[in-house]
Amino acid sequence: MKNILQQINENRLQQVLQQQKLKPISAFKNEEAFAKPIISITKSITTKEFAIISEFKKASPSKGNINIDANVLEVTVGYQNAGAAAISILTEQTFFKGSNDDLLKARPSILIPILRKDFIVHEYQIAESKAMGADVVLLIAASLSVQQVQEYAAYAKKVGLEILLEIHDENELNHICKEVDIVGVNNRSLKTFEVDINTSLRLLPLIPKEKLAISESGLSSIQNIKTLHNAGFKGFLMGEAFMKTQQPHQELQNLLQNLAN
Repeated sequence: MKNILQQINENRLQQVLQQQKLKPISAFKNEEAFAKPIISITKSITTKEFAIISEFKKASPSKGNINIDANVLEVTVGYQNAGAAAISILTEQTFFKGSNDDLLKARPSILIPILRKDFIVHEYQIAESKAMGADVVLLIAASLSVQQVQEYAAYAKKVGLEILLEIHDENELNHICKEVDIVGVNNRSLKTFEVDINTSLRLLPLIPKEKLAISESGLSSIQNIKTLHNAGFKGFLMGEAFMKTQQPHQELQNLLQNLAN
């Protein structure tokens, strides 16, 4: 039986192959955003003591609906005003109920980096991300071969994007290549959905020192974030902890105030 990650990847590939028939990859080069320089997420993370990448996420396979009626502009602008280092916007539609439109709606009002959070299984999605106005794309090691990561990362650099490579265990360390800007350790297994922040602590010493490292998922307590920060993590990707509340931006603001104390 296929795990959820395999199901998502197969579904995304089928969608991309259909999209290509309607709009070829070459058409993205004509989009206004394609030629614009990005806002660097690596610079944004390194200029903050606690760099929080705040995520707009309506739902997930593990939690179901989280905040299904959330307004993307209200939430992302709120995050920006509250002090987020960057914004992550989930665009996968079938399993996470995201949308490309969410990113397109937010982009004109967001002056900090935007991560397009999706399951990239084709070069087409990278060109699409740049045309949508994203600054950085996510490559998931568990979804891609070492060669695919190298090829996609090289293409992302070619079109001007930064790259966040997500890993989950020691077997995925060999996916890290020179083009990767940030290595994110996901504390949640995409196969079982179990969360353990010790995954981040275990893998950090094995990540090349020249790579910026962030921790992702299951970061709900001040102590966890401080422990990871003291270990050497520069940034933290958080979504559910904010999105499950009525005012995600207020939750971020409270977190940053508590971390500063």
